[in-house]
Amino acid sequence: MFSRSKDNPPAAQPVAAPAALKRAVRNAAPSLISADMVINGTLVSSGDIQIDGRVEGDVRSMGLVIGDKAEIRGEILAEDATVRGKVIGRIRARKVLLAATSHVEGDILHEAFAVESGAFFEGNCRHSDNPLGEDRPAPAAPMTGPEPERPEPERPAAPAASFAPLGTATT
Repeated sequence: MFSRSKDNPPAAQPVAAPAALKRAVRNAAPSLISADMVINGTLVSSGDIQIDGRVEGDVRSMGLVIGDKAEIRGEILAEDATVRGKVIGRIRARKVLLAATSHVEGDILHEAFAVESGAFFEGNCRHSDNPLGEDRPAPAAPMTGPEPERPEPERPAAPAASFAPLGTATT
């Protein structure tokens, strides 16, 4: 009843699951931005990127390695970011490593965060369970309803006696 018949082979399994596709892309060679290259604009890759040059714009990738002499001025979104060079801008990544040679000026939103001795970091870092899905904090909502009453500022009491100009006497 529950045994498989020799005449009926098992049904074919699906070829590739989405997670398997993700792993296949991660195993591919990274895209390289060489040291003599300057890019103005946004870089987007579903795989890994290694940057040794300069990028004036945002970078979005699965894995990101920023080389010792590299410089990025813009926002970084990555699953895994290793910073060895200079970043001026916000970093949002699941894993962030600031190597000893790194120079980062900007906020970091992370799930896991490591800093080697000698790294320069100026900004705020904040843990998040989903740093890639979280957007910038929304501005405070305007108040609805009547404005709360504010007490009138206290005024100093009037002096009890009046003062006469210098050189005159009062009786």
